[in-house]
Amino acid sequence: MVRNLYIHIPFCSKICPYCSFYKEQINRNRIYAFLDALLMEAKKVCFQPEAVFFGGGTPTVLSCQQLDYLLRGLSTCLDLRRVKEWTVEMNPATVSAEKGRLLLDWGVNRISMGVQSWDPGLLAVLGREHTTDQSKRSYDILREVGFSNINLDLIFGIPGQGIEQWRDSLSKTVLLRPDHISAYCLTYKEDTEYFFRLMRGVYSQDVDKEAEFFEVTMNYLEEVGYCQYEISNYTSPGKECLHNLGYWRGEDYIGLGPSAFSTVGTLRWNNVADTVEYIKRMNTDGEAVHFRERLSPATLRTERVLLSLRTREGVPAHLLREHEERLQIFFELGLIEASGETIRLTRQGCLVADSVAEAFL
Repeated sequence: MVRNLYIHIPFCSKICPYCSFYKEQINRNRIYAFLDALLMEAKKVCFQPEAVFFGGGTPTVLSCQQLDYLLRGLSTCLDLRRVKEWTVEMNPATVSAEKGRLLLDWGVNRISMGVQSWDPGLLAVLGREHTTDQSKRSYDILREVGFSNINLDLIFGIPGQGIEQWRDSLSKTVLLRPDHISAYCLTYKEDTEYFFRLMRGVYSQDVDKEAEFFEVTMNYLEEVGYCQYEISNYTSPGKECLHNLGYWRGEDYIGLGPSAFSTVGTLRWNNVADTVEYIKRMNTDGEAVHFRERLSPATLRTERVLLSLRTREGVPAHLLREHEERLQIFFELGLIEASGETIRLTRQGCLVADSVAEAFL
């Protein structure tokens, strides 16, 4: 049974040089054409989601009027009565009390806000349009209008970032007591400006320093009461992200919008990563699928292992029976541990999670 719905809003007011997700500079002239295409696709979806996630892009770069148009349309296309968690990603520069109240009125009950850093210089390096003052003000606004479940995104491994700057960002975040914290290591994905800078030698990666950032993160957030339930995600009790848990557990999901993926059973499909083409195909063909594939049981099992290994829940032991020799080596190295009928990474294992995962490919 499908329980998870992802909706991709591709628009941003400014393109960040490190972001690898499909996005485009907002074009006010085609927003409603896009929203109509998105609602057209939503009408074809026949299920009752329990977790809804609006990602991007920046969903809240849409105006209140445009958001209301989208949410009103979705309420007629989809049966939302069983939704337990509805997350919307926000940039601090796009937060307002009016927008917050609108989202709450339509049933949104979780916000994920991309703070990224509390250091003005590092925000400039990242190409972010918001300021640290805006981040604090936006967080306060979201609390004041009534959101009781807020995630703050942070990035470490930023060019020029020092450990003390990172400790400072963590401490300033914790002082706000968000319900959830996502702390990601900066990655240099192909087709991003940061990747080209890396290739030109403008930037360089330091794996040992990234590991130090990661270890500081784990230690500090655990000390102040957050539980690390996935490699990059930390939560207060009961505030784990249902959308993300579903993905890491290998549950089925439907994705709407340009570039969105869907996986149902053994079938996976992906929409075209082009907003203009997405609108065109939805209007002419009634769908905007770029490719479909049938996943083998072996592929699904491998994906389940790789994703589950990232979580505190771990991997069901029966999925790793064919890797007994490697498991024994990792046990002896102190990189994994057994917990009931599951295998999971130790604290030391989290530092080399990708290397451990590669052994099971």
